[in-house]
Amino acid sequence: MLPLLAVFIAISLTAVFADSQCPYTANVLVDRRSDKTAMRFVQYNAEWLFVDYYAPFGCPGESCTWVNVTEAEKHLQYVANVIADLQPDILNLCEVEGCDELGMLVDALDESYDPFLIQGTDSSTGQNVGLLSKVTPETALYRTEDRAAYPIPGSKCGYTGESGTVGVSKHHIAEFELGKSAVILIGAHLLAYPDDITRCAEREAQAQVLQRVVADKIAEGYEIILTGDFNDFDPEILDKNGNQPISQVLDILKGLTGELAGLYELYNIAEKIPPCKRFSDWYDRNGDCVSDSTEFSMIDHVLVTPRLFDAAKSAFIYHGYDEFCGKYNSDHYPVVVDFAGL
Repeated sequence: MLPLLAVFIAISLTAVFADSQCPYTANVLVDRRSDKTAMRFVQYNAEWLFVDYYAPFGCPGESCTWVNVTEAEKHLQYVANVIADLQPDILNLCEVEGCDELGMLVDALDESYDPFLIQGTDSSTGQNVGLLSKVTPETALYRTEDRAAYPIPGSKCGYTGESGTVGVSKHHIAEFELGKSAVILIGAHLLAYPDDITRCAEREAQAQVLQRVVADKIAEGYEIILTGDFNDFDPEILDKNGNQPISQVLDILKGLTGELAGLYELYNIAEKIPPCKRFSDWYDRNGDCVSDSTEFSMIDHVLVTPRLFDAAKSAFIYHGYDEFCGKYNSDHYPVVVDFAGL
């Protein structure tokens, strides 16, 4: 990690930018997978992986889950322990402050991982989406600054407010060569609150932005992994509690509805997970600080093209810790996919 930070200093980036973004310095592409035809992929919302103080939101601090740096560092170690247990080849992480935190994870793990992060535009929370990977992306991570209007045509959210446009503030796009497969990985964190009517309308527009990216990349011949915390439910592949969305977000992302409906179709890896195990998030709905089975849902998803769906030989959600107030693990669980024959 030290050489990467040294590069930041050498090119005189600002302190905020240096914390937020990892430089892409891959003179030589590396692939540290033990089996180059297989890949373990993990999607994980790490819950406010912030150690450096982010003043606009006050994290670590009273506004954040972790009220001080000591708690934040302890949380980061818990996240590192989960990663060490799972041993992913490529890990997509939501709710990351910046490259400093990814570097701390690398230091807590081993030198087989490199950090990758492009700064998003969510200046309110300061959250970003990052990668830890044993495989170097073919190019630096990039983003789309495209926007879509809301409410979208045919929206069923029930939104009656003023129209507007929205982009995907927290996302990245990465290109990988994995065996015989040219893969585009799109990692995104969409707007929160699945049952909020305004956020529903805005989130559908965010999904429309991502649909355009997916359609373009499939037309160029890429396989797709579209993943992240989508803050919404899949109406086809129901989670443990049968949560139904009020939005069309998952249907848009999968290519079933939206302005480019029918040009492609993605499949949800959750289909390979038993329904009773389909939960990736805990929301303490009644505020009693104790998790019960009705408070779990699946809002973290891994959507893939048909060939990658067939190559996914197993999938599960890691439920290796309990959820309760005062815990140091995340309020999300990692989604794990093992691909073979790439």
